Amino acid sequence: MPPQDTTRRGGRGGYHGVPHTADLRVEAWAPTREECLAQAVRGVLASCLDLAGAAGVRRREVVLRADTDEDLLADLLEEVIYWLDTADEIPVDVELITVPGGLRAGLDMADARSLPATGAALKAVTLHDLRFGGGPDGWRCAVTLDV
Repeated sequence: MPPQDTTRRGGRGGYHGVPHTADLRVEAWAPTREECLAQAVRGVLASCLDLAGAAGVRRREVVLRADTDEDLLADLLEEVIYWLDTADEIPVDVELITVPGGLRAGLDMADARSLPATGAALKAVTLHDLRFGGGPDGWRCAVTLDV
């Protein structure tokens, strides 16, 4: 089932779902690398849960290391899926800070069980057609997830 094509645009960036056979595809954009990553997280989560009114109840700090920006995007989303699978938690706010060789992620987590489902459950990030890069108009990424 293709995801809803819900576009969220703001002064700092946005995301939208892209129809994709049997998977979830999300594109995100923002002026900075870190905000583009955060928009990707928001777009992925908004495709499967109604985040309206969700509030963080605990904070998780994670350091992610990767050789490429594409790997960093995949690792960040895999971290989100890990917390959803193992603790029924999702980040409702994402703060990303660049550190040598990667990112420090501050994730304000909410109880996913308290949020209405709007789409299929997330299984894993695929590496097929994974894109992430910067240009004169800011940063853009695109990712496909198994659902």
